[in-house]
Amino acid sequence: MFDNIYSNKNILITGHTGFKGSWLALWLSQLGAQITGYSLQPPTDPNHFQLHDLHINSVICDIRNADKLKQVFQEQQPEIVFHLAAQAIVRRSYREPVETFTSNVLGTINLLEAARACDSVRAIVIVTSDKCYENKEWFWGYREIDPLGGYDPYSASKGCAEIVTGCWRNSYFNPKDYGKSHQTLLASARAGNVIGGGDWAADRLIPDIMRATAQSQKVTIRNPHATRPWQHVLEPLSGYLLLGQRLLEGRKEFADAWNFGPSEEENLSVDEIVGQVKALWPKMDYHIEGSPDQPHEAGLLRLDCSKARAQLQWAPAWTGSNAVEKTVSWYRNFYETGIILSMDHLHQYVADAQNKHIAWAEK
Repeated sequence: MFDNIYSNKNILITGHTGFKGSWLALWLSQLGAQITGYSLQPPTDPNHFQLHDLHINSVICDIRNADKLKQVFQEQQPEIVFHLAAQAIVRRSYREPVETFTSNVLGTINLLEAARACDSVRAIVIVTSDKCYENKEWFWGYREIDPLGGYDPYSASKGCAEIVTGCWRNSYFNPKDYGKSHQTLLASARAGNVIGGGDWAADRLIPDIMRATAQSQKVTIRNPHATRPWQHVLEPLSGYLLLGQRLLEGRKEFADAWNFGPSEEENLSVDEIVGQVKALWPKMDYHIEGSPDQPHEAGLLRLDCSKARAQLQWAPAWTGSNAVEKTVSWYRNFYETGIILSMDHLHQYVADAQNKHIAWAEK
């Protein structure tokens, strides 16, 4: 996979103890990478990271600690960096806006400065969010050239992180100067809503449903008609890894911003997700919360991923229904049998990508 480019590469993942970061660390470990993770302690108990005995160098520290971050860069000499460390919950961002902005914006600046001071770094992938766009709640998918924005503190912080990334790319990692004044290519990735096994974060739809169902409780559904680009966590990770591959190959045309999400017909409403989960795990029960005091959350959000499909030859391997089925099966097995299906799902995802002849998966 990925032309074996990650085998024995020194790789730094920030946010490796989080949901997406732990899945990325799991995948890269299977690709033979030498991984250093830099993150806070796992945010929940249980958590996906500690369910796997990953043989990686794990540094527990805050992304806002610039000195420690630079020290880790100098000690580990990474060749590629995947930056996923963030405060990632919309509702929490209303309660803790300063933490959200300092983690997501200043943390990104700290990461870029540590990379700039480290001669070994050849590629950087900054992971932001589909919520970085100025959301007009229209039916068209947002393209990478559309205006950045953000109504809530989380979304605004991700828009700011994208602006920071563009600034550093223009000022310090300009592709026009690649191979002359610097040796580093910088890209950003904007993914849709991810689901999958091992996420226990509060105020997220799937974790809330799974926790309540396992405890035979009703789950509160806040926005049943909200529509999101739902996808299994492995989908954007395949995009990040493919993008990282192109940067490591010195393909400077890929030092840009990229959307990774499902096809537009795969966008599902919260109500549709709930219905599918109920069919797969019948003991699930819920009620709709109609409180007018809820903080604002976008009702409609779509991504246009035609750029990644055309230029990176990236494509989803699973449908939205596949993603829901795999996610529910992961949690049911975890709660009812103690079996952890992450490796099985990774192998199945790769096999399905190969069967669909998706470029990164070709042998």
